[in-house]
Amino acid sequence: MAAAPSAQRTKSPPVRAAAPVPPVAEFSKEQELAALRDMLLIRRFEEKAGQMYGMGLIGGFCHLYIGQEAVVVGMQMAAKPGDAIITGYRDHGHMLASGMDPKGVLAELTGRRSGLSKGKGGSMHMFSKEKGFYGGHGIVGAQVPIGTGLAFANAYRGNDNVSITYFGDGAANQGQVYESFNMAELWKLPVVYVIENNRYAMGTSVSRSSAQTDFSKRGISLNIPGEQVDGMDVRAVKAAGDRAVQWCREGNGPMILEMQTYRYRGHSMSDPVKYRSRDEVQKMREEHDPIEQVRTRLLKAGLASEADLKQIDANVRTIIAEAAEFATHDLEPDPSELWTNILK
Repeated sequence: MAAAPSAQRTKSPPVRAAAPVPPVAEFSKEQELAALRDMLLIRRFEEKAGQMYGMGLIGGFCHLYIGQEAVVVGMQMAAKPGDAIITGYRDHGHMLASGMDPKGVLAELTGRRSGLSKGKGGSMHMFSKEKGFYGGHGIVGAQVPIGTGLAFANAYRGNDNVSITYFGDGAANQGQVYESFNMAELWKLPVVYVIENNRYAMGTSVSRSSAQTDFSKRGISLNIPGEQVDGMDVRAVKAAGDRAVQWCREGNGPMILEMQTYRYRGHSMSDPVKYRSRDEVQKMREEHDPIEQVRTRLLKAGLASEADLKQIDANVRTIIAEAAEFATHDLEPDPSELWTNILK
């Protein structure tokens, strides 16, 4: 007599659950100050970019990262030289955290020849092989297969480098994301999928657009472990990043980190932000701001004075002012550039 169909099925391997979440990373004074400076650099840059966009100095699309600074700064603290970084269109913060020159980034935004893509790429299309930054990408979710491919290249070469692939809560519903998850787990590729859940995608809350709002569970059916992280606390991000890259470097395959974060500005510069209240945004600024958390810790611990912190901010503002001056006075690309870097 034939066995029942259920008895003939191959038993699926158990889901690899992530370990219990330990406390946030303990930062030294130097780490706190470095995180503060890096997050301030991103915020002041984005504030300046928004201002210049309003003045008509930046064209096209422009998506600001204000409020989400702790995510990329914390992850970069967990990365090492050789790791690959790739993200979507909200990408200026990732460029700066990777060590790319603010002058080159802002010059690209204003379409100048010294821009990191020679003034031809704009906000969404800057790259730096030297810094391991493989671009922001304008098509929603398109960077996820590419980031998985970067991980495949590292596995093929036999090194211990990791691909850190960022995407948002909106992109998490794209089909190509799950194709990438399957491939990465099947071949045990060293990729950390960082889902920056800023709660609204383009403008619809996750509760209205996603059946599963715990994005750390999106890999369960494929046995990919995941973890929810306070993306407004750079120490929590660093600790989770450390665990994830170690998991990948040891050959265990991919891992998902859901960064619960928040953007203060609209989806893009053209977004009137009518889908949330001002009180909600203000509450996040007052109670969870990633930069203010670091400032408060430094002051309470007596590791820095108000004067010290004001000086750091002043130094950052000087860097951004010089970048803006450069980006508005650099020459535009020569017309001959129209015919370069074209596939024939």
